[in-house]
Amino acid sequence: MTFPGKFTDQLVADKLDKVALSFLVDQLQIRRGGVAANIAFGLACLGLRPLLVGSVGPDFDEYRGWLDRHGVDTTGVRESQLHHTARFVATTDQVGNQIASFYPGAMNEDIEIDLGPVTDGCDLVLIGASDPDAMLRFTAQCRELGLPWAADTSWQLARCDGPQVHELVHGAAYLFSNEYEGALIEQKTGWTPAEVLDHVDIRVTTLGADGARVERNGEPSVDVPGVPDATMAEPTGAGDAFRSGFLAAIAWGLPLERAAQLGNLMAVHALETVGTQEYVLKPEPLITRLASAYGDQAAADITPFFA
Repeated sequence: MTFPGKFTDQLVADKLDKVALSFLVDQLQIRRGGVAANIAFGLACLGLRPLLVGSVGPDFDEYRGWLDRHGVDTTGVRESQLHHTARFVATTDQVGNQIASFYPGAMNEDIEIDLGPVTDGCDLVLIGASDPDAMLRFTAQCRELGLPWAADTSWQLARCDGPQVHELVHGAAYLFSNEYEGALIEQKTGWTPAEVLDHVDIRVTTLGADGARVERNGEPSVDVPGVPDATMAEPTGAGDAFRSGFLAAIAWGLPLERAAQLGNLMAVHALETVGTQEYVLKPEPLITRLASAYGDQAAADITPFFA
């Protein structure tokens, strides 16, 4: 929602212990989101058939239809009988200040999900930001089932202590984070950057406009610059789109450099679109832009997967 004034103009300095405010907003936009659904959407747009796992409320029907139409397998979604689907509600004023709330709702029931019955035949489980106890349970289940997993703790790092971060990360096939989250992982675990690589197979760090870095123990890091002509419309969901591109390339058997390049290109699609699932992928312009950013060989390597 958008408030056409300034929040600060409505605050009375000596009455801040008794705040009672209501803002008449002049714009409301309702958009689909959630890290799991955003990543699954991007993977499906690239031609894969991702399985979405999580808890939703009875209000999810329209959203389920949208995801089904775009190629996401929603059979792993569990419907709560008690709570609405999680949602983020924000009001922004004319100078960019924001007052927001996050309602976890059905997400709090993720811990009741058993991965075993729904992940048969899966190549990789991405454990994204959810209820921290559920994230720990999913990680333990992956270990028990022998399923490779990607640790993507994201904004739930703030809720986790050092031992919990250790449990979420240790043994992961992939560790995704941005630079700040990466530093927080090191701080909470007490690991050095080199020691992090002793605990995961591949570490992927997104660097915003500077692209991404992919590291593997005993090998030189793969540093891939960002797409040079990107213009920002709205940044929410860019990290999720990066993961879609990166994991799609991995699923296709492409090397890490190509994975990071496609990840960067997908991130730009989200960055240049308002809304996390509003971008449209068109193979020819995508390949042309890939060639412009990363060269003809990169485009040639990825083109067959868009045929």
